[in-house]
Amino acid sequence: MLDYHLHLWPHGERDTAPTLDQVAAYCERAAAGGVTEIALTEHLFRFSQADRLLRGFWLDEPDAALRMSMESYWDEHARADLDAYVGCVLAAQDAGLPVVLGLEVDYYRGRMDDVAALLAGYPFDVLLGSVHWIGTWRFDDLDDRVSMDQWTVRQVDAAWSDYVGAIEELAASGTCDVLAHPDLVKAAGHRTGAPEECWDRLVEAAVSSGMAAELSSAGYRKPAAEAYPAPPLLERFVRHGVPLTTASDAHRLADVADRSAELAGQLSALEVGSLRAFRRRRPHDVPWQAEVRLP
Repeated sequence: MLDYHLHLWPHGERDTAPTLDQVAAYCERAAAGGVTEIALTEHLFRFSQADRLLRGFWLDEPDAALRMSMESYWDEHARADLDAYVGCVLAAQDAGLPVVLGLEVDYYRGRMDDVAALLAGYPFDVLLGSVHWIGTWRFDDLDDRVSMDQWTVRQVDAAWSDYVGAIEELAASGTCDVLAHPDLVKAAGHRTGAPEECWDRLVEAAVSSGMAAELSSAGYRKPAAEAYPAPPLLERFVRHGVPLTTASDAHRLADVADRSAELAGQLSALEVGSLRAFRRRRPHDVPWQAEVRLP
């Protein structure tokens, strides 16, 4: 198995310089859960380099509460140094640890060319594409009252459609390799009454862009109470030949490789024989039942 979505710092915790010992502990925890290769994929917005590039994207938000909430959230997170992060993961690779260098890249409308130019200067192995906000609404931030209150004044079906539209735009940008938690919009437990249309659009976004899709256990730890993607969407990805990665989306050591056995069961039930792995942004397939080694 793979765990291709891991974070070094919990949300709300001040970032500290990553260390080789920290990466080694992640690898050890992953191995105990049957995972043979991990990808560290910290959020781009946690780095000062992204702050200089993207700060203020929220300024055209007409809702003052949402605007202030996003600015506060950004200030809380944009503290780490991307060069130090990259250097630590490369040192871990040199030490023989089964880790690849990744990043989780949120969608910034009209700014993805700038994002791609920044990331091109680093030797990333895999880039996860994700949508965590619609405009400046952080629809999955369960700890933010301003964000959660929006669910009481917005139409759920419209929120789902807007989310899928952002995923479609992200996929079409060609910036990333994997669609992270493809139906994340359900995280807070709100589900559209007509999911099939959204599922079909998500599948088409993956197929047309050539991106892989992520099977993540993180949804079990949220009100959604199921994996991302939902079983019918996962089946659609498999039926249309979309390659898969597996992930825990852990933000702390204890959640690394979370429910990897359950993810393996879902793969087995759909007769998925391999997972998509990456090295220097180049994909290769690995049998998920067997040991994975870096090419």
